[in-house]
Amino acid sequence: MSERGAPPPPPLPPLHLRPTMLSDLDYVQTVETDAANRPFISPWERTQHEGALRFPDFRHFIVEAGASGSRDGFVILQGCRNPHKSVELKRLVLQTKGLGLGRACVRLLKRMAFRDLHAHRFWLDVKSLNTRALALYASEGFVEEGRLRESVRIVGDEADGYDSLVVMGLLDREYQARVALGLEAT
Repeated sequence: MSERGAPPPPPLPPLHLRPTMLSDLDYVQTVETDAANRPFISPWERTQHEGALRFPDFRHFIVEAGASGSRDGFVILQGCRNPHKSVELKRLVLQTKGLGLGRACVRLLKRMAFRDLHAHRFWLDVKSLNTRALALYASEGFVEEGRLRESVRIVGDEADGYDSLVVMGLLDREYQARVALGLEAT
């Protein structure tokens, strides 16, 4: 129990990222176009996903959580061979929400970006209407770097307008400071 009597937060679920295969792309597109995810992303055509599987600058992963190894979402990193060492979290889409998978995935991706890909900067953009993701990224050390005002069109059943993209980033020295404070697993 914490000082206020509330139970401690549950541990983050075990998580594994495996390379996406062509046979996973039907699943990827189903998750990407799901009504719960669609307002927060701009879905890709299948050929774009196929290209990300083949082009060495990208890393495309299936998120598997728990002991069963079930597919729970997917992740795309871009800039993995960027000469400026600026790696982008291009897409993080989860099927299951509210279990801490997003936080666990972001932590794993930060470790991958800085430890394995030797990034100087790990960055992303997120729609401003995605307040849940904005709060998660901020709590994980990402800093708002700017906004691309009304840069994405929002069209849906009851929507027709524009949303802004919030650009957020984390530098290697900021990540290392978090490691030193015990905020990141090594």
